[in-house]
Order: sequence, then C-alpha cells, then structure tokens
Amino acid sequence: MSQDRRNDYDVTNTVQVSNPASVRDAVHELFGETFPGTSFDKLWLAFYDFERLFSGRYPGYTGCDTTYHDMQHTLDMTLALARLLSGYERSVEPPDRLGAARAQMAIITSLFHDSGYIRHETRDKDFSNGAEFTLYHVSRSADFLRRYLPELGLARDVGVASMIVHFTGYELDLDHIELDDPRDVICGHLIGTADLIAQVADRCYLEKCRDHLYGEFVVGGVAVENASPGEFMVRYKSGEDLLRKTPVFYQQVMRERLNAKFNRVYRYIEVLYDGHNPYIEAIRNNITHLVRVIETGDWSLLRRQPHCFLGISAAVQDIEQLVAAQLRSFRGAMIDTNDPLVMPV
Repeated sequence: MSQDRRNDYDVTNTVQVSNPASVRDAVHELFGETFPGTSFDKLWLAFYDFERLFSGRYPGYTGCDTTYHDMQHTLDMTLALARLLSGYERSVEPPDRLGAARAQMAIITSLFHDSGYIRHETRDKDFSNGAEFTLYHVSRSADFLRRYLPELGLARDVGVASMIVHFTGYELDLDHIELDDPRDVICGHLIGTADLIAQVADRCYLEKCRDHLYGEFVVGGVAVENASPGEFMVRYKSGEDLLRKTPVFYQQVMRERLNAKFNRVYRYIEVLYDGHNPYIEAIRNNITHLVRVIETGDWSLLRRQPHCFLGISAAVQDIEQLVAAQLRSFRGAMIDTNDPLVMPV
C-alpha cells in the first residue's frame, strides 16, 4: 500500500519541499543528469542565500513573513522548474536546447521569484508585513535579482532574469515582454508554469488559499480594493469566498495561461514520468475536490492544517491581527463585486 502524500512533500511524495537541502539535492541530481560535468557551485550558493533570505539571516532583510508565499512554496516551484528544464532538454533538438548556463539562470530566478515579499530592514521600515507588496512584489523581486546576480558573478544574466521573473506575476502584459533569444522566452514559460502547477498541485492548496492566501490578499489590497475615497470594492469576502471563485479562475485564467501564454510547456514533465504528469493530475484532484465541497457546502471536508515555513516566528499571529484590523477599517464602506478573475495564486 502506497504511503499517503505528506503535507510538505512534492507531488511524487519523494522530496521534502520544506527542506532547502532536500530540494537542492534533488535539483543537483537533475542538473547533473541533464548537464553532465557542469559545476553546481553557483546554484549551491544560490540555495544557501535563498535559505538565509527567507529565514531572516541574510544581511539587511527581515525574513519571510508571508504565510502562503513561504519557503515551501518557492522550493516546491523550483523543484518543478528543474523537472521541466530536464524534460525540455531531453525532448528538443540540440539547436533548441537551453544549455547549462541558461538553465542555471532560470533556477536562480526561480529561487528568488518571491524575494520581493521579503522586507528590507531600512528601505521597508514603514511596512509591517511582506503581503503589503502583493500587487508589485514581482517588480521588487526583479530589483533583488539585479542586485544579487552580480554578487554571484552573474552580472550577464541580470537583463534576462529581471524580465523572465515577470512570467510568475501579473504586473506586466506577458505579450509585451521583449527578449532577444527565443530560448529566454522558453525559460519564462517554464518558470511561469512551474509557479502555477506547483502551487495548485500542493496537497494543502485549498486550505492554504482559505487560511493564508486570503489574508495576504486583504493586507495586499487584492481582496478589498480602494475604489475611490471612502469606498471599497470587495472581491473576496472571506477565505471561503476566495475558494468559491477559484474554479472560475482555474477555467478562465489559469488554463489559458498554461495552454496559450506558456505554450503547454507543462507537458515536458511527462518525459520524466513515463507519459504521466503528476502535477496536472494533482491539480485536477484538487479542483474536483473543491467543486465537491462547494456543491455540498460541506467545508469541513477541508481539514488539513499545513505548517508555514517562515523566517519570523510570530508572522502567523501578526498577519491575522493585520487582517482583522484592516477589515474593521473597511466596514460600512464596502461594495460587492462579482469579478473573480484576480489571481488566487
């Protein structure tokens, strides 16, 4: 009998995606198989610095305090990206391959794609939680990469990395991102795909949306938008309301991104798993389960209690207090909207 998938393990239940060393070793193995003889030194350093940044030990930064976009999310996404890269390199003709240097750049970009949520001790001293940067965190991540890559001796990658990171967000129109080499566009598609599929395939995705993403959306001005002075537009009334609108998001936005914007690159995972795609299968299971919950109204079916992997120990309580205070301040000036197409990922 197969072991039930654990909350902080990847879709194959073989890699502990809350543990930077476990993910680093899995990525190292894939990288070595795909690019034999290539040094892993810079990637090793990037994993080391990622862990320092998110745990609060990177000089000048406070550590991760966003309970949905935590350390596990980035590690899960980076593992998915490494698998996509490996599958892609094994599938295409030699002239179309990305090569080790470009793959290295993509993996480092993945590791720091949510660095924009991490507060700087001096520049961001007027902010109390990283979720306040939700609407522009990808641009902040691009800024971090511009500063960080030269420290690794990768100044040559700054231009491309600071653009392809935007494939993980909604701040730029993806059709307007201009890159000189088609292989850099492929990297963007792979990164954007990894970010989506790792999140929605998470064993606790539904509970994380309800219990953690909703709070980030309140603090970040997504759940309740300041429409005009003294008037607030409500997109999501609660964590459950966010989940009620998630199937429409999945059908109308996420699938369009994966299939059209990102050119179905998720299929390259299948090369590693004998034609199966464990991420897509897990996503379908999650959405099917969510539809069942919505149709029956039995929210007790969502009973998993995932751990948050953060750099600030009091972050869970802190963001709950921020959410409560913010919702109190909106009361009496809120107008409902049925627009469900804001990104619940």
